[in-house]
Amino acid sequence: MCNVFSAKIPKFGADNNTIAMKNVQLYDKSFKLYLTYEEILKAVDAVAQKINNDLKDEDDPIFLGVLTGSFMFFGDLMKRIEFPCEMCFIRLASYEGTSTSGSVKQMLGLTKSIRGRNVVVVEDIVDTGTTIMELDRILKDAGARSIRYSSLLIKPGNYRGSIKIDYPALSIPNDFIVGYGLDYDQLGRNLKDIYVLDVEETEKRKSINIR
Repeated sequence: MCNVFSAKIPKFGADNNTIAMKNVQLYDKSFKLYLTYEEILKAVDAVAQKINNDLKDEDDPIFLGVLTGSFMFFGDLMKRIEFPCEMCFIRLASYEGTSTSGSVKQMLGLTKSIRGRNVVVVEDIVDTGTTIMELDRILKDAGARSIRYSSLLIKPGNYRGSIKIDYPALSIPNDFIVGYGLDYDQLGRNLKDIYVLDVEETEKRKSINIR
């Protein structure tokens, strides 16, 4: 029987920063460290700087967090925004297990009106573009004046959408990842680092369980 979740408790280094766990087990899948929190924050800093430069003279833009996966990115990004702004949220779902389902479900509608507003969408990951395309339709129907897109991660090799991602933080290959808000069947969102699926270790554990 596989563990639902297992990971060693992170230790603290001399500078009081947590040392990233090298491996985690979620349900039947093993994951290995891909990006540390420090590496992620450097990318968030760069995105925030670009947004601050571009939007500092606009009238009260509104940042739209796409739940649930963007919550850590959204929180860290908003701490770095240096001009007056508002925030709201929407919840969409397109992933099932380790792959995108190809369809988008709206689980929670916009939490406030965006009519006539300049909107900055904050996403966790852009994969095929299915979610972004549907979200763009929703926001235009809701009367947004302008729409810009920011995403923590983007998979350029998978992206088939026509919408420009204005503020991408990091590009990654077509791998399945968890942590920093992203999940595998709702587990792993709380991990501060990002982990990639370890296919070899997953298969090894599977063969042991079968025996």
